[in-house]
Amino acid sequence: MTETERGERQKIIEVCGELIAPLVRADGGELFVVEASAESVHLHLSGTCAGCPGSAMTTETLIQPALAGIVSKGAIRVTTGWRVPDGATKV
Repeated sequence: MTETERGERQKIIEVCGELIAPLVRADGGELFVVEASAESVHLHLSGTCAGCPGSAMTTETLIQPALAGIVSKGAIRVTTGWRVPDGATKV
C-alpha cells in the first residue's frame, strides 16, 4: 500500500468515525469498515440497522454525501446484517 493509499484510507476512516458512526450509534446501530480505498468503500451496518429499511436512506443522505469528496469516482457499498464480514473494523 502506497503512502497516498494509506492517507486516503485514513481520511475515509476519520470521516466514518467523526461524522457517520455517531449518527448510526444514535439510532442503536454499529458501523464497520470492511474495505476503504479511493476506488472502493465497503461499509457494514449492524445492530438495530441490520436489515432496517431505513438503511437505504442512511446510505443516500448520510454516507454517500459524507464520503463524496474522498471517493469521488469510486464505488460506495453499504451492507447490513447481524453477521459482520470477516476482517471488518468497528468504527
